[in-house]
Amino acid sequence: MGTRGQPEESRAAILHAAAQEFARHGIAGARTDEIAREAGVNKALLYYYFKDKETLYSAVLDESFAGLKNTVFQVLDSELAPREKMLAYVGAYFDFIASNQMYPRLMQREMMSAREGHSPHIEKIIKNYIKPIFIKVGEVMQKGIAEGAFRPVNPAHFVPSMVAMIVFYFSSAPVMQKIVGFNPLTPERIAERRAAVLDFISAALFVSKSNATQGARS
Repeated sequence: MGTRGQPEESRAAILHAAAQEFARHGIAGARTDEIAREAGVNKALLYYYFKDKETLYSAVLDESFAGLKNTVFQVLDSELAPREKMLAYVGAYFDFIASNQMYPRLMQREMMSAREGHSPHIEKIIKNYIKPIFIKVGEVMQKGIAEGAFRPVNPAHFVPSMVAMIVFYFSSAPVMQKIVGFNPLTPERIAERRAAVLDFISAALFVSKSNATQGARS
C-alpha cells in the first residue's frame, strides 16, 4: 500500500485512479473506497492528501487541464510560422487526448453540470486553462489571417470546431463502433483519425500558397 514516505508516487496514483473513477461515474457516483483500492493505498492515506471527495475531484480537474495547457503551450509559445504552429497545436492537442482518454468524459460531465448550474469548478477551469489556450490560438489565427496564410475565419467559431473534431471522436467511440463496425480506438484507427483531423483543418483554414503569394504581391 502507498505510504506517506512516498508522497509524489502516492498522490499521483490517487489522482490517476480518481480520474478514471470520476470519468466513469461523476463526482456523485464515484466511491473513494474504489479509488483507494485502484491506487493501491488505504483510505486513510487518501484523506491525508485530499480532505474530502470534492477536494480530490478539484485536484483531478486541475491535473487534467493543467496537463493539456502545458502541452499545447509548448507549441503555442514557439517561434513556428502560423501554418506550422496551428498544425503542431492540433497535433499536440490530439495526442494529449489520445493519451488521456478520460479527459473528454471529465469535461463532458463538467460542462453538463455547469449548464445545470451545479459546477463550482467551471469558472476556475475557464479562467486558468480554457481561456488562456483560446487566446493563444486566436492570436495565431489572427497572425495567419493578417499574413494571408489563413482564410478570414472567426476564432470564436473555428476554435470550438477544432476542439470538437478531436474530443468528440473519443467521447463517441462506443457509439461509432456500432455504426462503423470497427474499434475506433485501436492505435491504427487513432493514427488515421489524427491524419484526417489535420487534413480537414488544413483544407478549412489554409489559403493555398500560390494564392497567398499572389495576395501578398497585390
